[in-house]
Amino acid sequence: MDKWNEGTTSNTTTVTSQSSEGGNMEGVVEAEEDSKAHSQRLGMVVEIQKTGVDLEVEEAEEVEEGLTGRFAVNQMERKVEGSKAEAEEEAAEEVSDKVETMDPEEEAQEEATEGEMRIPLLEKDGGEEERPRITYVPEALPEDEASIFSHYEKGINFAKYDDITVDVSGSNPPPAIMTFEEAALCESLRKNVSKTGYVKPTPVQKYGIPIISAGRDLMACAQTGSGKTAAFLLPILQQLMADGVAASSFSELQEPEVIIVAPTRELINQIYLEARKFAFGTCVRPVVVYGGVATGHQIRDVLKGCNVLCGTPGRLLDVIGRGKIGCSKLRYLVMDEADRMLDMGFEPDMRRLVASPGMPTKENRQTLMFSATFPEDIQRLAADFLKTDYLFLAVGVVGGACSDVEQKLVQVTKFSKREKLLDVLKTTGTERTMVFVATKRQADFIATYLCQENILTTSIHGDREQREREQALADFRSGRRPVLVATSVAARGLDIPDVQHVVNFDLPDNIDEYVHRIGRTGRCGNTGRALSFYDPEADSQLARFLVTILSKAQQEVPSWLEQSVFSGSGSEGFKGFNSTDSRKGGSFADSGARSQAAAAPAAEDEEWE
Repeated sequence: MDKWNEGTTSNTTTVTSQSSEGGNMEGVVEAEEDSKAHSQRLGMVVEIQKTGVDLEVEEAEEVEEGLTGRFAVNQMERKVEGSKAEAEEEAAEEVSDKVETMDPEEEAQEEATEGEMRIPLLEKDGGEEERPRITYVPEALPEDEASIFSHYEKGINFAKYDDITVDVSGSNPPPAIMTFEEAALCESLRKNVSKTGYVKPTPVQKYGIPIISAGRDLMACAQTGSGKTAAFLLPILQQLMADGVAASSFSELQEPEVIIVAPTRELINQIYLEARKFAFGTCVRPVVVYGGVATGHQIRDVLKGCNVLCGTPGRLLDVIGRGKIGCSKLRYLVMDEADRMLDMGFEPDMRRLVASPGMPTKENRQTLMFSATFPEDIQRLAADFLKTDYLFLAVGVVGGACSDVEQKLVQVTKFSKREKLLDVLKTTGTERTMVFVATKRQADFIATYLCQENILTTSIHGDREQREREQALADFRSGRRPVLVATSVAARGLDIPDVQHVVNFDLPDNIDEYVHRIGRTGRCGNTGRALSFYDPEADSQLARFLVTILSKAQQEVPSWLEQSVFSGSGSEGFKGFNSTDSRKGGSFADSGARSQAAAAPAAEDEEWE
């Protein structure tokens, strides 16, 4: 039985595994000094598993119950203590910077707002404690051209995009472009497109760029990894440059021309990096705001000048509410992963955003929505934000999976999944692999288990602090830890180069999430593989939809899966995958899936803003 040892550095604790031969192996869970108790908990669960007692997540929670209360209290005490120096340093830095940007009344108002936003964490000794003020500030991004323009190599199947079916519905759509030259981009944008390595536009870009350039509202549904971000950034930046828009740091109220909204921190940061890349060498300045980072730091960045504001809904509403962002000059409102922005609890935030003081009405702004899935019910909600003559763009099979992803399903009972996963990862070697699980606790448990088996692994989920999430993604991107265990929310929009393999350790509750998960591989014309563990007792409601997904992507359908559908154990009510605008009266990809598994908040109600 492996034993767990702990080695500490200046501010972090690294869990290590001591093998029977005496070798040490670096583990996965890197956190603040308080992670010692957390690591011991995970180690306890692993040891119980090793002795042959197979516990599900719920049973593991019972094992942890005795430690949870004490761990939370210890965590709070240590975190408050450890954050004092950081808080003092942050406060001193803010005072210095605000001499030029904020008067004393504004600073007092900001502090009051900070206090109002704090929420109770736990009760201790009969009193209520608050979460410590967030002081985390990410490292400054490199400004050199080579770092900004790091990009994919062209995938060997990139030319296959020319054969993808495209449907545009609505009145008088503009003609598509075939090359970037036809997009009439200014010289700076043309150079940046060339530096990015783009050779020719993908289908969503061929049709999306001229639609946006023509000033039309757009609802675009395209396969995951098809270049949606560039499809809206390029025409928007081109119009801003043509109009002579430039960032200015001389205003106490920044009024961006563009607001881009996405549901998760990781996704909005990716969009910001793309905007930063295409705006390189121009007078247009993009800025990003999201939770988990010191608000004062982000506001100072905004006040340096902001034309394109990228953000998660909660933090956007926060900075607008503080009076640092005005909406009166807004020209473009973009929602990425729009199906989730209008579902799973985000719809009220989006309605508050469009009702912000000074926000132009939908008739006086251009609204753009992008996603890989657009169910009919979400289309109806989206119509509240769009002009009545919006265009609908469907690229490929709406709600379908990319044919560049080789999909495979294997029957695995819940008690055999860990051993099966271990066998799979030992055969794939150092391939970059994403493993999706159902819950946050399970993500850490599986990551720790794999580390003990000498597979370098990290994890990402909504309970990890922002710096931990960024470190996990950095370790995965760099290949230092080639396996990333994640919950479903991480499936949305993450664009990580060279992910060769996706494993659905737990299948999701609905077919939308399946499409988003496997879309982490096979991006931009590159090929990939997706393996899913199918538990007949837990996943039968997805059987019919999986058969359709596999068939539409020209993948092999296992005979046992077809038999499950025909025997009646699979879900009923499937209506087919149609690339159809709901205004035509057609049905949409997962209209049947949602009747079986209606859209619900992410697992364990994760907070990802």
